Amino acid sequence: MAVREITYSQAVNEAIRLEMQRDPAVIIMGEDIAGAAGRPQFVDAWGGPFRASRGLIQEFGPTRVLDTPISEMGFTGAAVGAAMTGLRPIADIMMVDFAGVCLDQIVNQAAKMRYMTGGQTAMPLVIRAAIGTRSSPGQLRGGGSAAQHSQVLYSLFVHIPGLKCVAPSTPYNAKGLTIAAIRDDDPVIIFDHKFLMGVRGPVPEEDYTVPLGWSEVKKEGRDVTLIGISRMVHVCMEAAHDLAGLGLDAEVIDLLSLAPLDEETILESVRKTKRLVIVDESNPRCSVARDIAALVADKGFDYLDAPIKTVTAPHTPVPFSAVLEDAYVPDAAKVVGAVKAMLGLEDE
Repeated sequence: MAVREITYSQAVNEAIRLEMQRDPAVIIMGEDIAGAAGRPQFVDAWGGPFRASRGLIQEFGPTRVLDTPISEMGFTGAAVGAAMTGLRPIADIMMVDFAGVCLDQIVNQAAKMRYMTGGQTAMPLVIRAAIGTRSSPGQLRGGGSAAQHSQVLYSLFVHIPGLKCVAPSTPYNAKGLTIAAIRDDDPVIIFDHKFLMGVRGPVPEEDYTVPLGWSEVKKEGRDVTLIGISRMVHVCMEAAHDLAGLGLDAEVIDLLSLAPLDEETILESVRKTKRLVIVDESNPRCSVARDIAALVADKGFDYLDAPIKTVTAPHTPVPFSAVLEDAYVPDAAKVVGAVKAMLGLEDE
């Protein structure tokens, strides 16, 4: 495969373009995914807030790239109906924060249709939703998107039977997971982190898939397991580097798929390292971090030599202030602190 370095956003764009070329049933709809709401002098003016759909309308036209009104309830419902009639729609709701206005369409329709029809109705629907802040922990580069545009709400959807949920961390797995999601016959929500959209990495030009339900061991280690989700994988890798300076060898797992969950990889890692820290940018109560902790406490308790630790955002809305936003997001220092506390090491 020919490989070159592109951004996360470009990798998503490429995945959608390849699938639209391969399968005429694939369509995409959402607010400003092309721009101009049909006015020809401004077509393709935007390509979505992160340029992930830039250029698609030029290639596939307005019948397959649908710039919608500001009505998530309407176009998500339309996407659910389209999936029931043989199309493979992608609904881009911009920020996950906006999912509240189309929750019925996702939770009561898309998630349950296959079950309620005894498997007779497929639901090949992809929903794209951006998560997280745009700040860079420790650098006070606050994104300033505040409480209604910065949330990490994947835990809400992981709770719902019938939904598959993935959270890419690199351009490579963003492309592979997006292609896998489009080809899947169940509804899949892709949670793309805003901060990662401009991150560059090696991506093959050809199409490929990253399996849903799979996680990746990013770094092998023997002393403690660090599990990260999306952007927090990079925080875990930074923390692993810092822990190496203390003589500790951390294993890092990139969760990738939140539902279905790769329990085997998690438990096998904890069996080896005997210690677990889960790093999750979402709020702590009823979170994916706490769910994994419960899983390991239930199925891997005998492996543990220390209590499980979670490093999460606080149980508060995302602040607007850059200083407070910087303190809000988990960073490597907090992960290192959790490991040191687990091992009874004093802060120096």
